[in-house]
Amino acid sequence: MAHFPKPAEGSWTEHYPGLGTGPVSYKDSYDPDYWQQEIDAIFKKEWLCVGRVERLGRAGSYFTREFPWAKRSILVVKDRQGAVRAFYNVCRHRGNKLVWDDYPNEETSGVCRQLTCKYHGWRYDLDGSLAFIQQESEFFDVDKDSLGLVPVACDVWEGFIFVNLDPEPQQTLAEALAPLADGLAGYPFGEMTQTYEVRSEIDSNWKLFIDAFVEFYHAPVLHQRQAAAEEAEKLAGFGYEGLHYELFSPHSMVSSWGGMSPPKDPSMVKPIENLLRSGLFGPWDKPAAVNNNQDLPPLLNPSKHRAWGIDSFVLWPNFMILFWETGWYLTYSYWPLGPSKHLFESTLNFVPPENASQRAAQEFAFSTFKEYAFQDANTLEATQTMIESEVVDTFMLNDQEILCRHHHAAVREQVKAGGRPASYPWMPSSANGGG
Repeated sequence: MAHFPKPAEGSWTEHYPGLGTGPVSYKDSYDPDYWQQEIDAIFKKEWLCVGRVERLGRAGSYFTREFPWAKRSILVVKDRQGAVRAFYNVCRHRGNKLVWDDYPNEETSGVCRQLTCKYHGWRYDLDGSLAFIQQESEFFDVDKDSLGLVPVACDVWEGFIFVNLDPEPQQTLAEALAPLADGLAGYPFGEMTQTYEVRSEIDSNWKLFIDAFVEFYHAPVLHQRQAAAEEAEKLAGFGYEGLHYELFSPHSMVSSWGGMSPPKDPSMVKPIENLLRSGLFGPWDKPAAVNNNQDLPPLLNPSKHRAWGIDSFVLWPNFMILFWETGWYLTYSYWPLGPSKHLFESTLNFVPPENASQRAAQEFAFSTFKEYAFQDANTLEATQTMIESEVVDTFMLNDQEILCRHHHAAVREQVKAGGRPASYPWMPSSANGGG
């Protein structure tokens, strides 16, 4: 018996009938040829989030991002007019990597007046134009205007910086993010500049970690030791149901209950949580910047349920934003490194603490989050080894795993189309306009 209302069709999955309800193949999560098709049809054509504008505090601020799956290095810089630009990190002289520190394959950041190649000293202005050639008279037929850095399509949404490796992107960033671009606009992202970051290489396909974070069906089982014993037993008996699921193909979201802050009964949580007034759902004392849930963007808490705790959005293809009722947000990025390996990055974002107690509450939330996240990661590595055995070739998914089913289906549609498809067979015709 359902604890929360489901669509008239009887299930969230059947609300999108083209998705089907049968077993699903996971060959897309280990086949090398398919992985390369994903790179070509998805990652080289879609808008990819590479960071926040706060990393570029003033003119000349820059950072690099490495995309080994595309054999690319990207340089993101703030120019003298305050615009955010992106370029391929390649000197036009003899192809040296332009910006790097001690180890060429590691990412870096800093501030400069000009971008200078450490090999032969060619210099570029912050707008990418070539400014100086060492011993220019020794060259033949030099046209500096044609020797600027190669630009990468770059745009900013709500302070998030996106790049697109396609020389002629199919869509603008706003079009690609629709309807999330408008439906999530206005959240106070810019107020939450206290960040805690974690990154790790995971021995699993990039889609498997997304699967883990778009369903909470596993939480009462995998994470039960994180809760007080009596509460863990209660949650396992209850199981998990989402408040709301919605597909904005290729994007998606799940809205979930949970985490009263503070809990009605202190025995529901561990003593350290009571002491620090914090836990997985974040610090219990909500910051003033997000103290009124009535001011939330329209896509948040769509069921308007009083027990709402978190909304998790997949911004296609590999970026997630989680909004917590307690007044902070969390991001995940999943960067493919091979058919059975990816780089996982996550950032917890809070309003800057005003005292030691608030700082301790944030750091405890961070340490709790890491424990949960790497419990998932460890499980995924076990999953990867077994799906590669091909002993079982299809797998059952339940109604609470609709976003897993959807994400793999959306990948298949884009690989088949060789780029963002014009429509998705499981979506109503009125919803396919953004495809």
